[in-house]
Amino acid sequence: MAFQNLSFDYSGANVLVTGGTSGLGAAIAAAYREAGADVTITGTRAGPGDYDSDLGGYRYLQLDVEQGDQIDAVAAQQQRLDILVNNAGLALASTGLDEWDPAVFDRALSMHLSSAFRMARGCSDALSQSQLNGGGSVIGIASMTSFFGIGLIPGYGTAKTGLLGLTRVLAVEWAKRNIRVNAVAAGLTRSRMTAGTFDDPRWTAPTLERTPMGRLGEPDDIAAAVLFLSSGAASWITGQVLPVDGGFTVSG
Repeated sequence: MAFQNLSFDYSGANVLVTGGTSGLGAAIAAAYREAGADVTITGTRAGPGDYDSDLGGYRYLQLDVEQGDQIDAVAAQQQRLDILVNNAGLALASTGLDEWDPAVFDRALSMHLSSAFRMARGCSDALSQSQLNGGGSVIGIASMTSFFGIGLIPGYGTAKTGLLGLTRVLAVEWAKRNIRVNAVAAGLTRSRMTAGTFDDPRWTAPTLERTPMGRLGEPDDIAAAVLFLSSGAASWITGQVLPVDGGFTVSG
């Protein structure tokens, strides 16, 4: 991935991006691949041919992050791994489910928080052997709901808030194992999950009004931050959450 004044070289690196078939995950996976990495992505469908997009440049593994045995199986296949991006998931309210229902709330916690811990733990031995400058990296995808309460998505928001705590405790425990753990907190960013929100000025107008940079996010905005945090340029950064939001979180 290259910008006017910045480029990344991940030649020879092994990267796992969960939920890498669309949205933010697809942008992150593509950015690592363009930077030379060998990238494995996961998705819920049986194989890469079941998607409309061309996934031929990736190793594909089927994964439902609500299924612990599937998480364990994917983690066990990572014999060499430098970077894990825990991205898979969605706000269940976007599918019409009520996250105030205790069963749906529990699903949201399992999907976004418990699964991230389980995958990171399962991949930790492989990550600890990374020869990257700065060591192995775990990157979580947090959100504005990690900082603000949004009544429509109590389960999603609680899980994304919990991800901040998970990031810190893993960073403290795993620094001695040569693993850094950080997260990116995405502002309102274009994806399949947010497509309806992007088309609804009731959501976009107040968000834009509060955003100093005057625009909403694109997937490449998040991908660039992820690649930075796992790079040698961030080798002394761990346990941190980087908001990528155009200034939304600091606007009064």
